[in-house]
Amino acid sequence: MQLKEVRARKIKDSRGEPTIEISIGKSTASSPSGKSTGKYETPSFRKSFDWNIKYLNKERFDIPINSFDDLKKLEFSIKKKLKLDDAKQFGANALFALECAILKSLAAEQKKELWQIINPRAKKFPLPVGNAVGGGLHSHNKEAPTFQEFLIIPQSKSPKQNFILMKNIHANLKSKVKVGSKNDEGAWQTSLNNEEILEVLSKFKGIRIGIDAAASAFHKNSEYIYKNKTLNRQTQIHYINALIKKYDLLYCEDPLDEEDFMGFRKIKHSSNNLVVGDDLTATHISRLKKAIRLKAINAMIVKPNQNGSLVELKEVMAVCKKNNIETIISHRSGETMDNALADLAFGFGADFIKCGIATKWREAKLKRLIEIEKTI
Repeated sequence: MQLKEVRARKIKDSRGEPTIEISIGKSTASSPSGKSTGKYETPSFRKSFDWNIKYLNKERFDIPINSFDDLKKLEFSIKKKLKLDDAKQFGANALFALECAILKSLAAEQKKELWQIINPRAKKFPLPVGNAVGGGLHSHNKEAPTFQEFLIIPQSKSPKQNFILMKNIHANLKSKVKVGSKNDEGAWQTSLNNEEILEVLSKFKGIRIGIDAAASAFHKNSEYIYKNKTLNRQTQIHYINALIKKYDLLYCEDPLDEEDFMGFRKIKHSSNNLVVGDDLTATHISRLKKAIRLKAINAMIVKPNQNGSLVELKEVMAVCKKNNIETIISHRSGETMDNALADLAFGFGADFIKCGIATKWREAKLKRLIEIEKTI
């Protein structure tokens, strides 16, 4: 495939905020955008949103791309033309949407599925991590729980069965957590506290449960500020470990501040309990390697648009596999109808896919996994 003309335009994400969509031939890809962003996340755009769109619409790349690895040619060309140290400086959202559109176009030309361009031998389906009840920065009610997400994780090997179970539990939760509305990600909003929500979730069968504490959001002056208490670093570690034990949490994401690698190390790790880095690692290989060296995590959130480069994303996944770090390919709070996240999770062999449960933007990814299941 000869990459020449690229068309870029502005669209709105699920929060009604602007993001970028890129078309190559008849293939189109778009990038989500995050609301809860870590300090080390790659900036979304180069100089500005409009700058990226204007650049892409006028630039002629004229690059031959016949496989996934040929994306390296694209990144080298961008670095050279713009005199950048790293292609990610082009902007994570713009680079991700561009590379994803290229792979979709290549798949169409070769009459393949997107995941087959990444890995034609892929066969492992990721387990879904569903945000069922929301709090923190993702909720709008003043009485929201401090933790950002309360998660359910079905255990079936079948994407269809997992989808059905999550949808049923999500619907059932409306009355149990005393809610009135959904947040940005389709999770129920509630005034129940952290422990009350976990107590409700622990009663459901066929799932494991977890949290995304997003602790950096309520970490101030070396303390963790809850509505009814303030904890220092040591008592926060004790509190998280107590929750893991009491509720048999499979999944614990960002339980401490994004700078506290050594604190993460003190959170209970086991094959039955995942300590997940998100803001800590920010989908960057240097942060990942530091976390591995310090034994801070045994699982990592991988957000494609947080890094931007699918070339580096492939390396991140390889480093994780080599070091027995489980991987969670993840959506963002501001999503689009693009369902490529499912192909990326399946193609890269992710252990989990985190893409919510409700709303059409979340369901698009889960339904795509079901489509892939039918073809395998």
